[in-house]
Amino acid sequence: MSAFAAGADIKRALESSPETNIEDELPDGPPSPRPKNYLLLSILACFCPAYPVNIVSFVFAVMALNSYNQGDIEGSKRLGRNALWIAVASIIIGLVIIGIYCVVHFTTHAI
Repeated sequence: MSAFAAGADIKRALESSPETNIEDELPDGPPSPRPKNYLLLSILACFCPAYPVNIVSFVFAVMALNSYNQGDIEGSKRLGRNALWIAVASIIIGLVIIGIYCVVHFTTHAI
């Protein structure tokens, strides 16, 4: 009978220990929506001929994804916004490079 009571005391002690009490760790409200990391836009920007710039955009997008996975929502938003602006700049720079190449190509070659 005493072995039975000792087992119940141990179980009660384990249930009230801070390691097993996970109710304090649960968030109070609903989970926040995942901020945009613009990974797809950064991958598409890698096809433009502005290579150092579009690779930086891709790195920022991956960092935004990793930041969200670690629980840093504000950091993920900031890095995602940076990835967006750098990807847009990369696409614009790539279009300018393609335009300059076409102008030079078609004005220097005679028909």
